[in-house]
Amino acid sequence: MTEEYDVEFVETGDRKARFLVRGVTPAFANGLRRAMVADVPTMAIDEVRFIENSSVMFDEQLALRLGLVPLSTPPEGEFVDGDTVTLSIDVEGPGTAYSGDLVSSDSLVQPAEDNVPIIDLKDDQRLEAEADAVIERGKNHAKHQGGVAVGYRHLQRVSVDGDLPEFEDERSQIVRGVIEDDGELIPTSEFDDDLSNRYPGKEVSVEDVPNAFVFHVETDGSFTVAELVTRAVDTLEARATELEEAVQL
Repeated sequence: MTEEYDVEFVETGDRKARFLVRGVTPAFANGLRRAMVADVPTMAIDEVRFIENSSVMFDEQLALRLGLVPLSTPPEGEFVDGDTVTLSIDVEGPGTAYSGDLVSSDSLVQPAEDNVPIIDLKDDQRLEAEADAVIERGKNHAKHQGGVAVGYRHLQRVSVDGDLPEFEDERSQIVRGVIEDDGELIPTSEFDDDLSNRYPGKEVSVEDVPNAFVFHVETDGSFTVAELVTRAVDTLEARATELEEAVQL
């Protein structure tokens, strides 16, 4: 990776964002993607104790559903590996039990979404349970992956080479992601991913911009995109430091 790099946001949101990083190698880009998926710790339900379950679903199935409910993850330093937070749920039918019915013992750990359905309860059916949430990493279990959709593409530069020959039929030219046109960053969704829509009647050429990658990141609500990226970079730095110290021994 070069010593200098540049970051520019193309689309910004708390849970979904797209940003360009210039001046990094393909290896670093892939390392950052893997860190966002596998190395950033998140809270998730790990153990469930059922007090009453008279629904039509087995305890094991409900425990799996509860484990996949995204939980807000506290700031770094608030919890360490092995710490637990207890959540409880007590819902009677008729009605649907949602993630928002989970009551947490810690205000820092709450369901990231209130409308995730857990079970539909009929008359005289009840679900009462307690659950322990722990902090772990996505490389150990998918329920701890805060980045639910993380990927990157090369930034592509588009140049207009001239007009199409007079009798040549115009053909679709599909590109996806973000293009650079005269220094401007343009999401390809603006022209339905087809360059012929943006440059009608023109001959164009497309090339990858060296060491420039567009990341598309979505989180499950455990934390914001900015927090996910920052924590992923911190894990890369920590691992690099460990390797440096090991080599010097």
